[in-house]
Amino acid sequence: MTKTKKLVLTALFISIGIVLPQMLAPVPSVRAMLSPMHIPALLCGLIAGPSAGLVTGLVVPLLSHLIFGMPMAGMLPGMVIELGTYGLAAGLAMKMKKISFLPRVYVSLILAMLAGRITAGLVNAFVIQVGKYSMQTWIVSYFIGTAPAMVIQIIVIPLLVMALVKAHLIQK
Repeated sequence: MTKTKKLVLTALFISIGIVLPQMLAPVPSVRAMLSPMHIPALLCGLIAGPSAGLVTGLVVPLLSHLIFGMPMAGMLPGMVIELGTYGLAAGLAMKMKKISFLPRVYVSLILAMLAGRITAGLVNAFVIQVGKYSMQTWIVSYFIGTAPAMVIQIIVIPLLVMALVKAHLIQK
């Protein structure tokens, strides 16, 4: 993939990451269930690679916060870490060439989701909310509360990647 294509894809995914949550704003329960900022960071990492995914994951919550005030300031550091890790980890995991393409997408997606949640939990526990953050809070915040989003992302994101491959917009 050329540098220009990576740059364009990164800008596209950043735009989607800012606009998609606002499109879902009238329906807060749906927005919360989908975690719409997560999808572009994961997709960008899977499609454009680790550096593009990292940039997308870092920039989306920051710009969204500056433009729309969402995520709120208290959630912003954790989301920046989580989404940045998603994009980076998804892109790095896609480099495993010994696994065929579609299984690699699923494995990369799941590894990225775990890496992002673990990293954000560690940063919350040891940097942001030292002494106030428990294992129970982490499990509820990053796994139980986000279970619907995880399931939807595990179903939808590989379908989107395969649709883009089939349309010859990206390569395997």
